[in-house]
Formats: sequence, structure tokens, C-alpha cells
Amino acid sequence: MSKERDSGKIVLRRHHDMGGLPAGPVERNEHDYAPWEKRVDAILRLLSDKKRRIITVDELRRGIEELGPGAYDEMSYYERWIASVTNNLIEKGVITVDELGRRMAEVRASWPAGGADAPGKATPGKATPGKATPGKAAPGKTTAEDKP
Repeated sequence: MSKERDSGKIVLRRHHDMGGLPAGPVERNEHDYAPWEKRVDAILRLLSDKKRRIITVDELRRGIEELGPGAYDEMSYYERWIASVTNNLIEKGVITVDELGRRMAEVRASWPAGGADAPGKATPGKATPGKATPGKAAPGKTTAEDKP
């Protein structure tokens, strides 16, 4: 959190809170969405529909806001979404870190060229959204093993 003075008051801001700060122009152009971005959007719609109600937009936002400054700055818009969705599903017990790790390994192994460009494969200088190692919590989260 950062502290700022606003008309004599101290205002506490979390890293993601840029309201009123100079941030440059906002790009308002439409763009083509990558297939994985469309999938992330579809996953969230399915998880939050009236039939399932597994995750709410408030929970999605909380998960994004809880990302640390490094992860938040390095991730793209939809990478933040999928990291938040993943962490929420783990918190609610819908999936476990072990299940996620096993499935990620299966997908990586089935990817052409030995998984060099597989989804979830870390690239130097780029964060991997929601990356979890079996037995370890996703970034910014704790596992039952970590709790006293």
C-alpha cells in the first residue's frame, strides 16, 4: 500500500488502485482476442452463471486486487482474470493444487514440440498466470500445509 496526501488527508492506496493518478492515455480501440482470452472469458461466464454461481464478479475482483505488485504489473488483463479464477477455485475446494498441477503437466506433455510454447510454460521475463506447483500455493496464496 502507498500513502498519499489528498487535501491534507492521508489516503491509502493498494498497488492496483490508480484512480486519479496520471497513467497516460487509455486505448479505446477494439482488438481481436486471442483464442485463450476467449476461453478465459467463457470459463468465467460458466462459473458465474445463474445455474452454477461458483464465482462472483466481486470474488474475481478481490482475487485480482490480491495479486502482488510484481504479478499484477507483469500480467495481462486476462492473465489476471485466470489467476484470480484459479485461486478462487482452489480456495473454495473446487479443485486442488495437486489436481491443477497434474492437469497442467498433462497438457504440457501433449503440446507439440515437447511443450516449448505450451500454455502455462514460463517464459523469461513473463509471469505465468495462476501457475501452481503441486504442493505449493498459487502466487500470493497459502495451502493447508502452510497454515499452522
